[in-house]
Amino acid sequence: MSLAVCATPIGNLSDITLRVLEELRAADLVLCEDTRRTRILLDRHGIEARLLSYQRHNEAARAEEVLARLARGERVALVSDAGLPGVNDPGARLVRAAVAVGEPVTVLPGPSAVETALVVSGVEAARYQFVGFLPRRETQLRELARELASWAGAVVAFESPRRLGASLRVLAEALPGWEGAVCRELTKRFEEVVRGPLPELAGRFGEPPRGEITLVLAPGRRTASASQGVEAAGAAVAELVEAGAARRAAAEVVSRLTGVPRNEVYRGSL
Repeated sequence: MSLAVCATPIGNLSDITLRVLEELRAADLVLCEDTRRTRILLDRHGIEARLLSYQRHNEAARAEEVLARLARGERVALVSDAGLPGVNDPGARLVRAAVAVGEPVTVLPGPSAVETALVVSGVEAARYQFVGFLPRRETQLRELARELASWAGAVVAFESPRRLGASLRVLAEALPGWEGAVCRELTKRFEEVVRGPLPELAGRFGEPPRGEITLVLAPGRRTASASQGVEAAGAAVAELVEAGAARRAAAEVVSRLTGVPRNEVYRGSL
């Protein structure tokens, strides 16, 4: 009949929409990452449902089985352990497969750790990007930081509690002047949000905290001296262009030498 992608609570079991509860009650089958965690949620709301595991290691095989069920007219609901399936969780493969064969797909929105952390962080969020879990290797994390240095908006990421301190130290070094917020156990009883410059956050989390972590990063608020730095960097690029250099290449070099984000250097040279 249809595939319903259902958002579930990221912590507090009361954070679930009426539409999702209705869909879970009506479903012939509920696909979930961990049947034990989903059973707790269903028991909390008095729902009996047939559960089937749908995880990263079995999603390819499960997709074929689910498509056959949908073709027979069954109603299937897909949930993850927390949040919306398909966003850093299993589900995207099944959605693509259902769309490819013409099966109806409905998304029932709900809680999001990304947007919850973004709002509670207090940073300006007219634009943001979500990068999933931070890379485990330091070289890859530094490469990501170099990419982010030219981004003027906020960045949201997930991180393991045991790697948090080390990752913050790398980011503080690679992104001077950036600030952030460490959001721990969002919507749960011991929710904690710690805000500040990245070096301060790195010092604050020298020991691994407990619970799930969502990290928000953002360039620091512009100061008069920082604005002057951008102007000087832009002027340097303009001089290089007059001497025959390509503008983008000149902006890249000046950005590396000054630490001013490349896109700001480029705009300042126009």
